[in-house]
Amino acid sequence: MKQFTRGQKSKLSDLDCGLSFNVDVDLRIAGAMADVSCFGLDSADRLSDDRYMVFYNQLASPGEAVTLRIGGERVSFAVNLAALPESICKLVFTAAIDGGASMRSISGSSVTLAGLAQFALAGSDFQDEKAVILAELYRKDGLWRFGAVGQGFNGGLAALLAHFGGSESGATASAPTPAPATVVAAPAPAAQPKVSLSKVTLEKRGDKISLEKTSPAGFGRIHVNLNWNRTAGAAPVAEKPGFFSRLTGAGTGAPRGIDLDLGCMFEMADGTPGVVQALGNSFGDFAGWPYIQLAADDRTGASVDGENLTINGKHFGEIKRALIFAFIYEGVANWAATDGVVSVNVPDQPPIEVRLDQGGDQMMCAIAMLENVGGKLQVTKLVDYIVPQGRKTLHELMDRKYNFGLRWAEGSKD
Repeated sequence: MKQFTRGQKSKLSDLDCGLSFNVDVDLRIAGAMADVSCFGLDSADRLSDDRYMVFYNQLASPGEAVTLRIGGERVSFAVNLAALPESICKLVFTAAIDGGASMRSISGSSVTLAGLAQFALAGSDFQDEKAVILAELYRKDGLWRFGAVGQGFNGGLAALLAHFGGSESGATASAPTPAPATVVAAPAPAAQPKVSLSKVTLEKRGDKISLEKTSPAGFGRIHVNLNWNRTAGAAPVAEKPGFFSRLTGAGTGAPRGIDLDLGCMFEMADGTPGVVQALGNSFGDFAGWPYIQLAADDRTGASVDGENLTINGKHFGEIKRALIFAFIYEGVANWAATDGVVSVNVPDQPPIEVRLDQGGDQMMCAIAMLENVGGKLQVTKLVDYIVPQGRKTLHELMDRKYNFGLRWAEGSKD
């Protein structure tokens, strides 16, 4: 793999990567998580079309020329340069953080192009910047090129947006103070919706948010994603313990990399309960009853997409509540090391984030409750770690605690 240094550039044709490839960003910042984004810029280096900003609240550009997959400290952009319009001349990859951390806390980080070229990043390259322009793909003399940038930048994601000439929606100030001015994007062929940088983090147990329908058709495709640090506690394993013993907390064997499984207990409007999970191959159905579906289970635990579940918001009126949960199917129980996070994404709504914090050596966590409250979608943070009791499975204990009334037997996803 070719190693790039700051400022180094190369034609893509010299790297033999073609026009369709992945740009992987592995960004490790002590005490913080970074928001990684891609800005599609015009010939004047301006974000003249907000649809070509790809980030946590807009995961794909038109024509899927750029799509984002988020996986904890590692994110991946699938890039198809041939699908970009002539008006987009440059793709700039950036990262920004909030809170007390800064880019000087970076360690062991990199940007990798198509698995063929890599640009390493270190905290010694920065000072107290909150953002960084990582790398860029740009068109010059009819040819696409890659450039390793590594330029620190003061301010967070909103400052980067303004720097590239974009405009942020929903920026208001408390009366009577006038709203701050925004940098208006260059005129586009047609008016585009402004980029929303809003992200709602439910901080404490019991915190909740209520979303209203933005369309007569309902809430659309509700996407629930679970991601975590898969390498936490990884080590060779001498003996694999039985799955039933893991569910009852009776033993976990030697440390190994963590594999979390996402699931959902549900209750329909008519009172019928059920569960969607890989265990027992109960993956559910998006188009039909119960209108909840779990994506195929990743047996390796290595997918950057994490675990994904979708709820058909067109039929949300038929669902009373859905309990989102996760359990450690494989690996040592250490929730603090997983750095897990669940995001609930509803079309035309700010993403909702729930972090799996304050856990210990439990194997099961009830993460969040999604409820139909008068037609509104209410999301409540639970992050309730289930404590083993006797020989009852943790699934059964969680079921009894939240009153779903299911019947349980030992199962497997093998």
